[in-house]
Amino acid sequence: MYDVIILGAGPAGLTAAIYTGRAWLKTLVLESAMIGGNAAIADNIDNYPGFPFGILGGELMENFRQQAERFGAEIRMEQVISVVNAPEGKKVVTTDNEYSTRAVIIATGARRRALTVEGESEYLGRGLSYCATCDGAFFRNSVVAVVGGGESALKEALYLADIADKVYIIHRREEFRASPISVDKIRNNSRIECKLNRIVTRIEGDSVMRAVILQDVATKEEETLKVEGLFVSIGLVADADFVEGLDITSDGYIFTDNDMRTSIKGIFAAGDIRDKRTRQIASAVGDGAQAGVAATEYLKE
Repeated sequence: MYDVIILGAGPAGLTAAIYTGRAWLKTLVLESAMIGGNAAIADNIDNYPGFPFGILGGELMENFRQQAERFGAEIRMEQVISVVNAPEGKKVVTTDNEYSTRAVIIATGARRRALTVEGESEYLGRGLSYCATCDGAFFRNSVVAVVGGGESALKEALYLADIADKVYIIHRREEFRASPISVDKIRNNSRIECKLNRIVTRIEGDSVMRAVILQDVATKEEETLKVEGLFVSIGLVADADFVEGLDITSDGYIFTDNDMRTSIKGIFAAGDIRDKRTRQIASAVGDGAQAGVAATEYLKE
């Protein structure tokens, strides 16, 4: 029996683990993919307080992990299938085990949104990727493209511009949804070319991806763009379906109060999985701290 099981080892989950660990609560953190979550694959993080010259995402998240483990948190790499609410406590079921706990903190974040076009699943891992900092090194001196118009997409394009010979940015609108600083960097980088007002309709190739077919959103004219790599960065999708009875938005984000309490007593949510406006590392850390405190108070009651 654990006091607290935290689902997700991103900034919110690890921060919650630091707080529950310091409160002498027996804490288990379950992570299905990568410790640090999306933050761990960020190239350089410039907007997290305390690092005036920035810090690598992987380095920052490794610091979080070490701190959580120093306070006794146990971290296991397992995929959660379901969380069952029962009067005597909660049961967390994974692909490998079943765990009992008195409280649950959901900090599973959000996954990258798929394009849902022909060839996407076929060429995943054979030219198509959802993470430039994970797979960009495989495309050194190549021609690649990034799909998306937000801050994350532009940062991935800038990262790839230091590796690849040429980077295309494919965006369905005329203007980017990113900071002016990032847009200026894109406009002034000779290795980056913008393909605006276009969408990807399909991905083609043989044993590996060879090209993407673009369509002009106004004229509907198609264009073949020969690239060796395609990086998709068109937003995030939340998934809280593994917990029955939670109040969630139509997009899958969890409703909470200011203390991170969900609609089920003893279950809390923090970070990007929560219905909120700002999804940044700093706000995730705040959520995680509040969830850790709230869970501690709940267990004392």
